[in-house]
Amino acid sequence: MRGRMLGLALALTAGTTAGADELREAAGYLFAPLPSTIPAVRDNRITPAKIELGKALFFDPRLSASGVFSCSSCHNLATGGDDNLETSIGHGWQKGPRNTPTVLNAVLNEAQFWDGRAEDLKAQVKVPMTPGAQMSNTPENVVNTLNSMPRYVEWFGVAFPDDAEPVSFNNMAKALEAFEATLITPAPFDAWLNGDDEALSDEAKAGLTLFIERGCASCHRGVNVGGHGYYPFGLVENPGTELLPADDKGRFAVTSTEIDEYFFRAAPLRNVAVTAPYFHSGKVWDLKVAVEVMAGAQLGEELTGDEADRIVAFLQSLTGAMPPVIIPVLPSETSSTPRPATVRPAE
Repeated sequence: MRGRMLGLALALTAGTTAGADELREAAGYLFAPLPSTIPAVRDNRITPAKIELGKALFFDPRLSASGVFSCSSCHNLATGGDDNLETSIGHGWQKGPRNTPTVLNAVLNEAQFWDGRAEDLKAQVKVPMTPGAQMSNTPENVVNTLNSMPRYVEWFGVAFPDDAEPVSFNNMAKALEAFEATLITPAPFDAWLNGDDEALSDEAKAGLTLFIERGCASCHRGVNVGGHGYYPFGLVENPGTELLPADDKGRFAVTSTEIDEYFFRAAPLRNVAVTAPYFHSGKVWDLKVAVEVMAGAQLGEELTGDEADRIVAFLQSLTGAMPPVIIPVLPSETSSTPRPATVRPAE
């Protein structure tokens, strides 16, 4: 593959049609365009009622103990589906331990979080509700909050008509998953994969060739250009303690298996140009620098400045169009709605 891609790069440089056709053929083996419909998810049939309920929950800060933080606080849909911070700020203005991944296209990832500790979005959305550094609530208090507002009770009943108790922590998670599954962002790269020759610039095509030929696509492949598989950060060369803190052992925290120390899920690269800073430590703010770090640390490759620029041009072609999201008007509190707390509610 490496030799073939080198020849492909030369063909592209020469501007031949055969080279362009070969590049799309090679890319077709490694990547896939985004689906044209909302992806199905396991054990959760997505319906319009669930999507609308999930959208309200996504923007509702009352799911946090303090009444300050919502899902959208860390996953801002106006700024790439993340918060553009090294690590997120949560309850009591505490800093979280890792950089927040984007929620855009996250439904297509193999698992959620840098260490893959949540198998899907249903599991993922529950996690921030409880840790002290994030929303710092409890499942019981979340359910009490939702049950205290008649409009939410009505919406849950419509979204989960077959459930004896529609308002539940699990159903909250299912509704959020349904809404987040709609956050698919088709990009110029998808148009090019689907046959639009003009969707990518020559520089982006040259960057894609380098991305494949130098080995980036060994880990960053598939429909999300990553989001699958776990790999050691610093496979060839340790990137340094600032980028790879010694006290964060990655997937080891999930498996307790020594071989998984400093393994992390391959980051999905869709919308990467608008989701700085980079890596689980959030220490690199420049995409070109991040590309150069990965080339050295993971592949043992030293890129020229022009080569890094071309790869960045390809990565910019992964920036997609956001689906329209109208901010919902949320249900009103009642006298029984739990009041905001500065400390975590009792279990």
